[in-house]
Amino acid sequence: MPLTRDRIIGHDNERLAFRFTMLNNADTVECQISDAALDELGGARGTESMARQAQFLALRDAVEGIASDIFHKAPHVRGQIVRIFTRHIQKMPPPPSEPIAAGAEQDGGQAASLRVIAEAKPANAAQ
Repeated sequence: MPLTRDRIIGHDNERLAFRFTMLNNADTVECQISDAALDELGGARGTESMARQAQFLALRDAVEGIASDIFHKAPHVRGQIVRIFTRHIQKMPPPPSEPIAAGAEQDGGQAASLRVIAEAKPANAAQ
């Protein structure tokens, strides 16, 4: 059963992390996400401390989902703190450098698909 939403503690300037709690049935689970992980998840860089709560609120569903996944993958120890770092954030592939024209789908989409594959494939991997 996934963890459920509880309360926001706030930004910890010493640890450079945002702290919050979640519930595992009636047990409180302390959680925190590093500033770098919040920025990675939000696609930002160098967000100021005073803007962290707004950033957390905007990303709360995703952050809590990651915390719940981490909690359930590890052995349960009473009093443990679930810590989210950048390594826990799934990297999204970069968008294609140029959008595919709407008319490109007329040939069944093959030309457009091949162009996307060619653009996404590194030059040295073509061998």
